[in-house]
Amino acid sequence: MFPAVSAAVATVIAIERLRWISFGHVESDECGSMNAWLAAAPGAQVVHGMTACMVSLNDLADRPPRPLADGEVLDLGDRRVRWIDTPHVPHAWESGVMFEEVTASLLCGDLFTQLGDGLPAIGSADIVPASIVAEEAFHATSLTATTAATVRSLKALAPRRLAVMHGACFEGDCADALERLADYYDGAHRQAMRAA
Repeated sequence: MFPAVSAAVATVIAIERLRWISFGHVESDECGSMNAWLAAAPGAQVVHGMTACMVSLNDLADRPPRPLADGEVLDLGDRRVRWIDTPHVPHAWESGVMFEEVTASLLCGDLFTQLGDGLPAIGSADIVPASIVAEEAFHATSLTATTAATVRSLKALAPRRLAVMHGACFEGDCADALERLADYYDGAHRQAMRAA
């Protein structure tokens, strides 16, 4: 999908001006075109959490990535993006989210994944029920004793927008959405433990 996505991005910024490339975890739909982006943007560098850089990206990226510590802020000039480690949330051990501090946007990757066409792109309709439907269809989230607590911890950021990779993004009471999704994961984890 690199040709279509890069053409869309080029309507916003010249690709060769890109400075940073990032994603939530190492998986083909997240970063399969990483090296195509690096080739198109010769001054760009991949940034990710330390775990992903150590176990995968140092070997996979055509140029060395810049590892970010948990909570580290990348100053973009008029925006500030904070990396937050979220191991196993939603799936891989190197997972993380980014929080853009100026707009209070939580770039939450696969968290809140929904089925369908993702329209409208940004809305105020409740995305939690659709996220639960997607989770029950795919069982993509790592259900651990800390999954719900990790999701709940994101409420402290006071996000005003949830920027979702798969589905509609959400503006509204994000703390409530995070709490209800965490409640779902608590229940799913308890059920899985009873069945084990």
